[in-house]
Amino acid sequence: MSLQVPLAERGDRELLAAHCAGDPDAFGELFRRHKDRMWAVALRTCRDPELAADAVQDGFISAFRRADSFRGDAQVTTWLHRIVVNACLDRLRRIKPTSELPEYDLADRRDAHSSTVVRLDVQEALGKIPEGQRLALALVDMEGLSVAEAAVALGVAEGTVKSRCARGRSALAELLRDQHGGAYLQGGA
Repeated sequence: MSLQVPLAERGDRELLAAHCAGDPDAFGELFRRHKDRMWAVALRTCRDPELAADAVQDGFISAFRRADSFRGDAQVTTWLHRIVVNACLDRLRRIKPTSELPEYDLADRRDAHSSTVVRLDVQEALGKIPEGQRLALALVDMEGLSVAEAAVALGVAEGTVKSRCARGRSALAELLRDQHGGAYLQGGA
C-alpha cells in the first residue's frame, strides 16, 4: 500500500499533471499557492483592482481549462504569468484607456509616510510609460522574474525584455526627476 503525498507538498508540475489526470483538488492547490502573486501582476498590469480581479479569474479559468497545453519548457509560474498577463491585456483592450489614477489628497494627511508618496508617484509614472515597458518592469523588477521567464510570459525575445526594461527605467527616472527635481534619484523623497 503506497501513501499519497499531500497536495501541499507536491511541486507545481506534479500538481498540474495530477489536475490533467483528473485529481479534483490539484488545481485548487495551484490556485491557493499562486493567486497572490498573479493578483500582484494583474494589478500592476491593469492598474485597476476590479479589472485585475476579473483578469486573474479569467486567467485561472483559462489555465484550468488549458492545463494540458502546458509543455513543460518553462516553470508553471511563468506559464501562469503569461496567461494572466494575456487576460489583463484582453480586459484592457475591451475598455477605454484611462491614464489617470484616482485622486489622493495627501496634502491633508500630514501623517502620510513618505514611502506611500513614493509608491504613488512611481505608480503614476508607470502609468505614463508604454505598456510593453510597464509589463517588462512589472515582471522583472517588481515580481522578480528572470529576463528569460519574463520573455516567456510576454511572448517576446529576451533582448526585447532587456531593452524594454532599460527604456522603461530610463523613462521612469526622467518622469520622477521632472516631477520632483531629482529628489528620488538623490535619495530623498
